[in-house]
Amino acid sequence: MKTVLVVDDEKDIIQLIRYNLEREGFRVESALDGNAALLKANEVRPDVILLDIMLPGKDGYEVIKTLNQSDKTNSIPVIFLTAKSAEFDEVLGLELGADDYIVKPISPRKLISRIRAVLRRVDGMKADEQKNIDFGEVLIDRERYTVKIGGKEVFFPRKEFEVLYYLASHEGKVVTRDTLLSRVWGADAYVGDRTVDVHIRKIREKLGERSEMIETIKGVGYKFKAEG
Repeated sequence: MKTVLVVDDEKDIIQLIRYNLEREGFRVESALDGNAALLKANEVRPDVILLDIMLPGKDGYEVIKTLNQSDKTNSIPVIFLTAKSAEFDEVLGLELGADDYIVKPISPRKLISRIRAVLRRVDGMKADEQKNIDFGEVLIDRERYTVKIGGKEVFFPRKEFEVLYYLASHEGKVVTRDTLLSRVWGADAYVGDRTVDVHIRKIREKLGERSEMIETIKGVGYKFKAEG
C-alpha cells in the first residue's frame, strides 16, 4: 500500500483528499503546517508528498528545500498542490525539485491520476537503476542520493541529482531534452525546456572544472562524457 502525506492548512481539503485517496487504496497521513510536515516525512517516509505552498511556519518552498537536504527524505517525490497559479510560482516549484505542480481546484480523479503517474515514474527509475556510477573523480551513489566530486561530497537537490544520474547512466549517448523531461519529471508534468536547461547549468557549476563532462548537443539535448 502506497502512503501519501497530504500537507495543507485547510482541514476540509485534507479530509476531501483523504476520502478519495483511501477509496483508491492509498494510506493517507497529514500535516497542517510546514514544520509538522517535515516531522511527519521523517517519521513515516511516505511514497509521495502532496504539498501546499502557503503554509504556517515554513512554507512549501522551504519544506521542499529541507526535504532535499536530508538523506532520509531527499528521494521522496513531491507534488505541489496550491492555489498559486502564476507561472513564476510554478517554475520556481519545479526548479526546487517538485515532481509536479497542480493548481487548485482539481478533480479527485485527475489528482489521483497525477499521483499514480509520479509513482509509476519513480518505480520505473528504481527498477532499472544501478546503485553507483563511478567515473573516478565523479562518484554518483543512487542509493544514498549523493555525489562526490574529487573525493568531496557535493550537495545536489533531488531533481539535479536525477538529471545527472540519468545522463551519466547513458554515458556517451545523446539524451534529448524531451527524454529528460519524460524520465525525470514524467510525461504528465508540465515542465518546459527552460527548467531542464536551468538544472544543467546548476549541475555544471557544481562539477566545476569537470563541467565539460556534460556536452551540449545544439538543438537536441546533452551527452555525458566520462572524460571532460
